Amino acid sequence: MEFNWGLLLRTAVILGITFLTVYFIRRFFKGLNKRTQKQSLYNKFLQSILTAGITIIGVYSALGSFEIAKEISTTVLQSSALLIAVATFAAQQTLGNVISGFSLSSSKPCDIGQKIQIKSGGNVIAEGIVRDMTVRHVVIEQADGQMCIIPNSVVDGAVIVNMSNPDTVATFVEVEVDYATDIEKARAIIMEILKTEPLVVEAEKTTVLVSMLTANGMLLKFAVYTRDIMESYLACSNVRQRIVSEFKKADIVIPYNTVTIDTPEEPVQPEKKVKEEN
Repeated sequence: MEFNWGLLLRTAVILGITFLTVYFIRRFFKGLNKRTQKQSLYNKFLQSILTAGITIIGVYSALGSFEIAKEISTTVLQSSALLIAVATFAAQQTLGNVISGFSLSSSKPCDIGQKIQIKSGGNVIAEGIVRDMTVRHVVIEQADGQMCIIPNSVVDGAVIVNMSNPDTVATFVEVEVDYATDIEKARAIIMEILKTEPLVVEAEKTTVLVSMLTANGMLLKFAVYTRDIMESYLACSNVRQRIVSEFKKADIVIPYNTVTIDTPEEPVQPEKKVKEEN
């Protein structure tokens, strides 16, 4: 059997063009992100869908040059009705993720680098920074450093709470005070801490609210604005630490539950069992 060098060359050229096209697509979007100085959710999804589509077309075209691939294609086409039914059932979830990806990237409820919270059925699925989006899923970096990978269809059907704006990141901080506390005095201390904390920006936008009445006291809630999420973690830590210190100086009580255990002065002796005589 004579080896077909022309067929091999044609296959190599098709694969080469495919991989070069994918490479230039990546370079194009990398340059686009550099010019705009930010990564866009829409651009990430478009890059992912173009890369997947061109790769599939290129590999299919290369394999189509071989006789065995043509025979398989003919056999598949002869049972096309069954194939379509099986493929539709198997790819139902994948197609749903792709369609949801188009919906998310076009409506832009969030973008790369923004802090979001995803809620479904009243429960928080994930909370963190949006790092990436592909044809199938959205990648969210959580506060503990773990990457949460959520299918596009789940994100599209959930409630998305965008906790960022283009310039700042807002993180809510809560602190509980005793019912006897002078609220205005506590508010003034918190606002002074926010205004003097170097990492906090736009402190004047913050309002200290009584968000809840608990069994122990009143829950004060306020937002801490920073330039990015990494500064937010450190700024909130500094603010909490300073609140504890300043409240102690101002005799403002932060209530907490305590457990008191009473023990008898003398240990209780176990009762002696009386042996019954037969």
